[in-house]
Amino acid sequence: METITKPSRAELVSRAAKLGARLRADAQAAEDSRRLTDEALAELSASGLLRMRTPVRYGGYESDMRTVTEVVAELARGDGSTGWTAAVWLISSWMTGLFPEAVRQEVFEDPDVRISGILSPTAVAAPVDGGVLVNGKWSFNTGAQQSAWNVNAAVRPVGDGQFEPVMVLIPMRDLHVVDDWHTVGMRGSGSVSTVAEDVFVPAERVLPMGPVIVGAHPLQQDPSAPMWRSPFMPIACTTVGAVAFGLAQAALDAFLERLPGRKITYTDYAEQSAAPLTHLQVADATVRVDEAGFHIRRTADLIDAKAAAGDAWTLLERARARLDLGAVCRRAKEAADVLAGASGGSSLYNDVPIQRIERDIKALNLHAIMHPDTNLELYGRLVCGLPPNTQYI
Repeated sequence: METITKPSRAELVSRAAKLGARLRADAQAAEDSRRLTDEALAELSASGLLRMRTPVRYGGYESDMRTVTEVVAELARGDGSTGWTAAVWLISSWMTGLFPEAVRQEVFEDPDVRISGILSPTAVAAPVDGGVLVNGKWSFNTGAQQSAWNVNAAVRPVGDGQFEPVMVLIPMRDLHVVDDWHTVGMRGSGSVSTVAEDVFVPAERVLPMGPVIVGAHPLQQDPSAPMWRSPFMPIACTTVGAVAFGLAQAALDAFLERLPGRKITYTDYAEQSAAPLTHLQVADATVRVDEAGFHIRRTADLIDAKAAAGDAWTLLERARARLDLGAVCRRAKEAADVLAGASGGSSLYNDVPIQRIERDIKALNLHAIMHPDTNLELYGRLVCGLPPNTQYI
């Protein structure tokens, strides 16, 4: 077991910002190959940033949520697909930290291990002697081809026709990969499908999801470690929401970088930067980027504060984490729409980043957990006195 000095938030964010700047150069190559480039993957692993959700006793950092948020945003600011993939790996590492000691010891033998994961229970885990037999298919399995493990959702029969959701931790070598990731957004994330055919998973690698969702999971870790004191959904929502915030920042960066020397065709503006319309567009987009940052940081800070105090989460607080996720996605898309609309016909070329950023943000807004209207409706239901219509809260 490797114990190391935990880097500060400033140090980790600085690492992420430097790496993010480097990732911009690889973004088109990742999109073309439909997965992270080998170079980007090597640099991400070497940076130690994937250790933020690894237990300290195995060489991890157990970073707080605000640190994770700022780091993931910087990675996404460089490349959305890399930021998204890193977010999924970090969430899956957190989930793996809830499994029994023997499992953690096996998985985190490499503190930089990459674990992909899926929350949608599209497989069945049938009980057998010593564990379960898993059959099913998981789509949108981000980073699976570049991972060693997969922690995926399934349903386990519990009698009388009832099922319970569970997470099953499976070595990638036991799964079949379906290379079906042909998309217009987040192309570099390698979010292929994986298939389990009669895969045996021992009982110690099966985790009931009900307690994890509501934050009542048994602490397999040191009880003094705050990282596992929060419900799963606020943690997951904030981690992936940071990707949308980083992409919103990237849209503004990309627009301002191209602005000098550009004219507005069929007008007498020799410089786009001289047009009052441009001033309004930049200011409008900036406000929306800032609002996205507010929403994602609000939930991150709430997670850290409640974890430090050991306070329980109310149902409305958990719903507000979903609200903040919907808000950051909506504001990020609005900012990108304004800036892409101001970027002219030349922005359609592949080597102009704004078109890729806009597509990546659109992809996030279509994600079932991130969809703004779904998240806002959920929060509104509770405020209006109705029960939630989902267990993912």
